[in-house]
Amino acid sequence: MADVTLRAVSKIYENSAANTIEDLNLEIKSGEFVVLVGPSGCGKSTTLRMVAGLEEVTDGEIWIGDRRVDGLDPRERNIAMVFQNYALYPHMTVAQNMSFGLRLSGMDKAEIRRRVEDAARILDISALLERRPKQLSGGQGQRVAMGRAMVRNPAVFLFDEPLSNLDAKLRGQMRTEIRRLHKRLSATTIYVTHDQVEAMTLADRVIVLNKGVIEQQGTPEDLYERPATRFVAGFIGSPTMNFVPGTVTLVNGRPALSIDGVIVNVPAERHPALSALVGKVIDVGLRPEHFLAGGDEGFEVNVDMAELLGPSTLIHFSFAGASCCATVLPALAAREGGRQRLRISGEQISLFDPETGRAI
Repeated sequence: MADVTLRAVSKIYENSAANTIEDLNLEIKSGEFVVLVGPSGCGKSTTLRMVAGLEEVTDGEIWIGDRRVDGLDPRERNIAMVFQNYALYPHMTVAQNMSFGLRLSGMDKAEIRRRVEDAARILDISALLERRPKQLSGGQGQRVAMGRAMVRNPAVFLFDEPLSNLDAKLRGQMRTEIRRLHKRLSATTIYVTHDQVEAMTLADRVIVLNKGVIEQQGTPEDLYERPATRFVAGFIGSPTMNFVPGTVTLVNGRPALSIDGVIVNVPAERHPALSALVGKVIDVGLRPEHFLAGGDEGFEVNVDMAELLGPSTLIHFSFAGASCCATVLPALAAREGGRQRLRISGEQISLFDPETGRAI
């Protein structure tokens, strides 16, 4: 395995602002699982394709280990890529698909057989080696594509939205498979997705891209609990974060928030800059779980819609002029059209400057 380093990498498309990368600097450690995530057009797939050699770099350098590779052909970079559509040869068996690249390189047949059988055993597809792609399910086809990458023993694995063609159940299963495979191989992995659930469940480190620049990077927990910008706060998390206006006020000499008349105490150690903003209106970010149900305290809202999700109920309501949602226990949830009493936990809420969108 190897480190991957991008130094001041830019990609400019003529007559288009989409997928434009600006002065991107990124270091990925050997064995690290990094997920690039962001909305369509943010540049995540373009970044991956530049590492792979499928897109030319306009400016900057790309290094894999101690080799600069941005001037090399894809086959010279010692990488393996798993695509969204698997790209399996329909006339070949699973074994032939997995071994195709090795056979082209002139590798010894016994070594090819060993690598294919080892990868098939790890991926639990040994019984499928003589089948053809049309005889495979979506999940099996994705495992074959992963096996084809594994047998090459690459320095870096690249995944370009590999699960987007699968149904929800299979996506969940394959997330588990990919994470298990990474732990077993300790492979340097760069994974691109627009699905923030995949990013949160798979990554050692998440890179959030927005309009070709890194908005924030860190562990999934960091991004979820301490988003650096309103963009990241709204993109990471499912259901998404609620945003409401709040006025900074003083309660017993300590800064607090007044949200539609509801007073919320905020830990000073989490937001030390709040005391300098008394009287200002700021954006308050509330995750659905920051609304607490039960008890006689708090405030009441009208429930516009209630969605039973099994262990929790997602209720939708209007609060402080915004559409909001909260996750509550089913036993405490009001029915649609009813009244729900809620409290706000100020321990983990996020605060943002309404002009810059940066965290306060």
